[in-house]
Amino acid sequence: MIIDKIENAHLYYGIGENFKKGFEYLKNTDLINLKNGKYEIDGEKIFVSVQDYITKPESQGKYEAHKKYADIQFIIKGEEKLGWGNVSDFSPNTCYDEKNDIVFLDKENSSNQFVQATKDYFVVFFPQDVHMPCITFEKPSYVKKAVVKIQLD
Repeated sequence: MIIDKIENAHLYYGIGENFKKGFEYLKNTDLINLKNGKYEIDGEKIFVSVQDYITKPESQGKYEAHKKYADIQFIIKGEEKLGWGNVSDFSPNTCYDEKNDIVFLDKENSSNQFVQATKDYFVVFFPQDVHMPCITFEKPSYVKKAVVKIQLD
């Protein structure tokens, strides 16, 4: 997992060309005016989903993980907490959905780790990073977010 401000995205270009394309899209696109939906950057290899919502209590959150894609979750507006941990500390509670590249999981122990993300911050989650997005920080708030999906080889 990586958390940083978008102004530092260039520091992570070395992860791979697809990550560089994803970060450049976030930096060079008028995201605030994009409508919710899916936008292709490089076909199914790199695409972005724009979404907005009101954050929810941790008790309503779900841990998830992916196998084929890494996420760059970028906060366009608002703030939220994101739970995270290593997949080895979790147990699946659903079968892996290959079409949507998602599995939902339960945490094995009671300690939860969270990061706070605010406007202009991104969080990168790799397949080993279980994550719980959309969680209220101090009070429910409106969030607009872009999630860039980077297909991994």
